[in-house]
Amino acid sequence: MRRAVCPGSYDPATNGHLDIVERAAALFDEVVVAVLINPKKQGLFTVEERLDMLREVTRDLPNVRVDSWHGLLVDYCRKHDIAAVAKGLRSVSDFDYELQMAQMNRELSGVETLLMSNNPAYSFLSSSLVKEVATYGGDVSGMVPEVVHERLKAKLPQQR
Repeated sequence: MRRAVCPGSYDPATNGHLDIVERAAALFDEVVVAVLINPKKQGLFTVEERLDMLREVTRDLPNVRVDSWHGLLVDYCRKHDIAAVAKGLRSVSDFDYELQMAQMNRELSGVETLLMSNNPAYSFLSSSLVKEVATYGGDVSGMVPEVVHERLKAKLPQQR
């Protein structure tokens, strides 16, 4: 079975994230959407809230499961027999960072990384930008799945 992981903070998940997950699901037998647990960072959504939203937005993808991890991604991959990491690239700066991470992961464990160019419609999207716009009442409804939009509105009262 060919398995891949789509790692990230997903705080919150965007349509760009979902696009990469859907495309990876078409290439692999199983895709794990793995939420990074970073106790040093305070997210807008708890890890459990992110997992719940991701399960809801991927429920129509039968070969996708949602999980979380703490520590090195390569250790997670080894533990779960995952041979590839699938990541989206929005820009050249993303490429510089992701290439370095891909090379380190391969050196540490042999895990390969598939870097996919994002759909141009989502090239400007990031979780942090979505949160910032939503905090000030901007309309992010076309940038995130509906469940995420509803949770943002509930979490950020200024959101319209």
